[in-house]
Amino acid sequence: MKTEFETLLVTRPREHVGLITMNRPEVMNATNTRMGQEMMELFESLMLDAGDLRCLVLTGAGSKAFCAGGDLKERNGMSNETWQRQHVLFEKKQRALMGCPIPVIAAVNGVAYGGGCELAAACDFIYASETARFALTEVTLGIMPGAGGTQNLPRAVGTRRGLEIILTGRPFSAEDGEKWGFVNRVLAPDRLIPEALDTAERIATNAPVSIRQAKQSVLRGVGLSIWDGLSFEIEAYNRMVGTEDRIEGVKAFNEKRKPKFKGR
Repeated sequence: MKTEFETLLVTRPREHVGLITMNRPEVMNATNTRMGQEMMELFESLMLDAGDLRCLVLTGAGSKAFCAGGDLKERNGMSNETWQRQHVLFEKKQRALMGCPIPVIAAVNGVAYGGGCELAAACDFIYASETARFALTEVTLGIMPGAGGTQNLPRAVGTRRGLEIILTGRPFSAEDGEKWGFVNRVLAPDRLIPEALDTAERIATNAPVSIRQAKQSVLRGVGLSIWDGLSFEIEAYNRMVGTEDRIEGVKAFNEKRKPKFKGR
């Protein structure tokens, strides 16, 4: 995985775990064209080859913001054509994130408005600081959510709650997000990254093929009927029967030791 970027910091704080930090704190980590390109490049590379990475944590630099959405200073005065070209880039970035084969945990450390809220919603689940605030503010700017917000958020909180959030543009707290099923855990600011990394590390100790197949089964299955979902699940399950990790897992259990999974 490439680690040198202009707008992102990419580190490996734990074995098999990557930490991606959006690094434009001077503008509350707002997404400009460069950041969109770099995030797209990063997540598309992971779709092709994640190497020995088994889980990721996505956060923002500083204590004020996860991501304040699109960089409206860059967008000020953009022609319609330039705006649409940039948005295609943002769409591809978002689809690459959602298509990432390994789990991605959002560690929301502050404001997550507009595209920032959509970024968090596109991750597999969310840990949030007590200071985090979420909003889909697009309708207050003459546009609408266009990077998965109208799809991912209602799937998490329900259609009626989702409509209220999207149509009002009103912010909501981390505590409300947890109550509504959007946020998994609310943590003290100094515990956010350590707890997210602990969970990522726990995921990374499990069998890599199992994690990938289970993630795909859940995310694909929720859009299917229960019967089609069951069919997809068993196809995903059967791919693991012949793996070395399945044999190692059973052997380690019987030998009363921790398994040594290799992703094969």
